[in-house]
Amino acid sequence: MPESREKLSQHWLMNRGRVILTSLGKEKGMLGVIFKKSQNRIQDPAKLKRLVELINAETWVGLDIDVKGDIYEGLLEKNAEDIKGGAGQYFTPRALIKAMVAVMRPQPKTSICDPACGTGGFFLAAHDYISHNYKLDKEEKQFLKLKTFKGKDIVDGVVRLCAMNLCLHGIGGDECPIQSGDSLASDLGERFEIVMTNPPFGKKSSVTVVNGEGKAEKEALVYERQDFWATTSNKQLNFVQHIKTLLKINGRAAVVVPDNVLFEGGAGETVRRKLLAECDVHTLLRLPTGIFYAQGVKANVLFFDRKAASEKPWTEKLWIYDLRTNKHFTLKTNPLRLEDLEDFIQCYNPENRHQREETERFRCFAYDDLMQRDKASLDIFWLKDESLEDSANLPDPDVLATEIAENLEAALEQFKGISEELGKE
Repeated sequence: MPESREKLSQHWLMNRGRVILTSLGKEKGMLGVIFKKSQNRIQDPAKLKRLVELINAETWVGLDIDVKGDIYEGLLEKNAEDIKGGAGQYFTPRALIKAMVAVMRPQPKTSICDPACGTGGFFLAAHDYISHNYKLDKEEKQFLKLKTFKGKDIVDGVVRLCAMNLCLHGIGGDECPIQSGDSLASDLGERFEIVMTNPPFGKKSSVTVVNGEGKAEKEALVYERQDFWATTSNKQLNFVQHIKTLLKINGRAAVVVPDNVLFEGGAGETVRRKLLAECDVHTLLRLPTGIFYAQGVKANVLFFDRKAASEKPWTEKLWIYDLRTNKHFTLKTNPLRLEDLEDFIQCYNPENRHQREETERFRCFAYDDLMQRDKASLDIFWLKDESLEDSANLPDPDVLATEIAENLEAALEQFKGISEELGKE
């Protein structure tokens, strides 16, 4: 009899948990976003009870909000390290985020958007920068908490992770600043002073359709938007166009883009020429390989300011910082650190970026010269790769193996794109 009573109690506890989660998921605002479509995966009632007790314990409730946030960030990073099942594709290296925020220098009462917000890394870094670099009054603190940030992500589960991350860092109120959905689908009309983002890697946008034989197939997803310069299935080019739309006049953007955005022809050339003419594209940071959890990524950070309509091109000079040539990083043995980006931050000169000086890794290229390059390509190198000239000073074998694997991944991605294009003809 006692055993059956215990089983009945456990069944009631599990059922009650499902009812509570469903109810919480229907709430409005931040709470509803966090618990949307949530499920109880813990089948052992004793473990569920223990978890509730741990969360409700005084040791957790009494923790400072920054400590809770740091713990959660640590869990997200740990999850990102699990490349097969983790959230690595949504997790931008925090050192890179901090460097981008350091040169963007967000100020109090500035509106900041991330249309591919992932777990909210840019928001947290900007929040930390504003909190520690300015003495905020009450109104500015309220603005920072409730009105500064606006984000969107296409994956419901990631939106939940981001909402929890912001909540644990004291960002947001009854209304959730994060939405779930496809940022590229339409222009909702809201404009921002700063956009910082790392859109998801992968060249093509696609949807899964079921054909007449019941087989699932991938079809290229093309966004038909009147505010875009070019119509393409390349989601990275679409994000660049979308980000330009999101900015207020004189608004500033910092966006991570893969190499193909710098040299691809067709729509890519159209987007580059339009961007250079209608915006002030002033800085390009060429990133090293081995810093992202997603493999095979060769990426850059593009910095540009949106400008008002003008017959004269807004871009006068593009400054390029090469952090890739002769640089070797790995996720575990030699990860990218903020110190590795200090020279870039200094060269960028965020106090007055119009007063810059060329260095070995920092070069300036005039607009007219860029326009004369094949397809207006921004894929520019000038440093000699020492590993090609001096076989005695090769990197460690594990670094070489990682770089070879990443180069092969990148090549396969490009071949796949070419194959898809040929298949359309």
